[in-house]
Amino acid sequence: MDRIVKATGYSFAGLKAAWRTEAAFRQEAMLCVVLMPLGLWLGNTGLERAVMIGALLLVLIVELVNSGLEAVVDRIGSEINPLSKTAKNLGSAAVFLSLLNAVVIWALVLT
Repeated sequence: MDRIVKATGYSFAGLKAAWRTEAAFRQEAMLCVVLMPLGLWLGNTGLERAVMIGALLLVLIVELVNSGLEAVVDRIGSEINPLSKTAKNLGSAAVFLSLLNAVVIWALVLT
């Protein structure tokens, strides 16, 4: 039980750090605050509502992983390195695809 309590604390610390330091996370979180109630209202079935909200949560999850990746790359060094650039670009691409996924899911459910 102690491990679960500590893990929960680490998770909340991570969310707090992302909110404080990551503008993209704040923007996406605020978008979720607006769209989640809308998804609950617009979804006709429990499955539709779950998929629409799940797509939004996936965006936040991928953004957190991308931010962690960027932090690790920045920790390694500030010099220009092609591998560092590739790592950051791949993380950014993952966020882009998660956003595209959310748009496609919402469009398919709402049409």
